[in-house]
Amino acid sequence: MVPIIYCVEDDENIRELIVYALNNNKFKAKGFESWSELSKELELEAPDLLLLDIMLPGDDGYTILDTLRNHSRTKDIPIIMISAKTSEYDKVKGLDMGADDYISKPFGVMELISRINAVLRRSGPQNNNENILTIGNLIVDLDKRSVSVDQREINLTFKEFELLCYLLLNKDLVLSRDKIMLEVWGTDFEGESRTVDVHIRTLRLKLGEAGKYIQTIRNVGYKIGG
Repeated sequence: MVPIIYCVEDDENIRELIVYALNNNKFKAKGFESWSELSKELELEAPDLLLLDIMLPGDDGYTILDTLRNHSRTKDIPIIMISAKTSEYDKVKGLDMGADDYISKPFGVMELISRINAVLRRSGPQNNNENILTIGNLIVDLDKRSVSVDQREINLTFKEFELLCYLLLNKDLVLSRDKIMLEVWGTDFEGESRTVDVHIRTLRLKLGEAGKYIQTIRNVGYKIGG
């Protein structure tokens, strides 16, 4: 089945270039100038992945991302942010709001296709029949995307949930910060591994007593274990 990719980009030349390149690389791509155009199409068909520019007329990319992540029909659509903004703050903001990856302009077509394929692999169906992950009094339901400690529901952000699941799926294995950054955020940009430390800290706080299961491995990274 050919993956469907939507691209929201107000620059017509860039939008047409992306759509053309994707349609010629085994994807089915459609381009949109704004949220109003995209929202109409989403009513008809959801894509397998969305490329979302930040600087847009009307609602910007961050606003659109927040809207999609907070709607039941669109919350699980993989999203790659694309922008001329290259600061660490802008990248981390997009990732923390639920984006699966962030590409800075200008970028090459091969890089874009590689990033799309990586995100599609991570978001595709898993061959794991165990939909409930547990350790001690911590329970994660992958189907419901719910987390509980001692039967008390814990509210996590999109990326906090993805991080916790990745740790649990690799229980008792030591994972480096770079490895976590690559697998959870889809990027291996040098220097951005501090994002992992921030998320681990907030995750421990939210999990309360169960936060003790997340162990720091000095000079390496983290693991989760009893």
